[in-house]
Amino acid sequence: MQTKSENRCFGGTQGVFTHASKATGTDMTFGLFLPEEAATGPVPVLWFLSGLTCTHENAMTKAGAQAFAAQQGIAVVFPDTSPRGDGVADDAAFDLGQGAGFYIDATQAPWAPHFSMERYITRDLTDLLASEFPLDMDRQGITGHSMGGHGALTLAMKHPGRFRSVSAFSPICHPTQSDWGRKQFAAYLGGDGSAHDATLLMRDRGFDGPVLVDQGADDQFYDLLNTGDFAAACAARRQDAQVRLHKGYDHSYYFIASFMEDHVDFHAQALYA
Repeated sequence: MQTKSENRCFGGTQGVFTHASKATGTDMTFGLFLPEEAATGPVPVLWFLSGLTCTHENAMTKAGAQAFAAQQGIAVVFPDTSPRGDGVADDAAFDLGQGAGFYIDATQAPWAPHFSMERYITRDLTDLLASEFPLDMDRQGITGHSMGGHGALTLAMKHPGRFRSVSAFSPICHPTQSDWGRKQFAAYLGGDGSAHDATLLMRDRGFDGPVLVDQGADDQFYDLLNTGDFAAACAARRQDAQVRLHKGYDHSYYFIASFMEDHVDFHAQALYA
């Protein structure tokens, strides 16, 4: 692991690190905010998974999570959204290839050699964080935006017991019924992506903790997200969930920053319960 930068931030430290990943076969970069409390012992950790076209940097610099995480004594990790590099497959479209890993493990050429983002998040990066930083890995929460919201919801349900809480901003909720999903599942998996669909996972198994989803009513990608389908699945399952629609808000980081405090507080209640 190599430290690329460390900056004092709200009494804690915002770092950026690179490391070699077995899952992707590439070097990967991530950000990690450690609150002041990490100097004296392990602290809970909140994952933030970013959306299409993003790197580790977007949420780290735009979401405003550090101020609220510092108040709660929670670390925040900001992974990249895909493998990168000259030898990594890519596509001219913004919603496939580098920057669009969809938090799944690809099985099809040319993606399979490097696009193993589920394994990267749940194994490689998790193991590195546990061994190198003062983090309490028994107290993890996960959140994300858009494609990262899809990742947060699906990883939380596919890995029961891993996360105490899950939230999402404008998540891709029903990707098997959306062009943001069917295209990527066809390319990465060769077809059916039902095992990676938050609405179907909620119908089939639910989540063993609280769920919070915030969605802008004026989101320019609203029809691709299918938030209503996920809300209906939560209601049918009687899931402990809040799905909130906010008039006037769009898909941008201005929306995320507006409700970031709510999400950090939501996770803090579960992580300190």
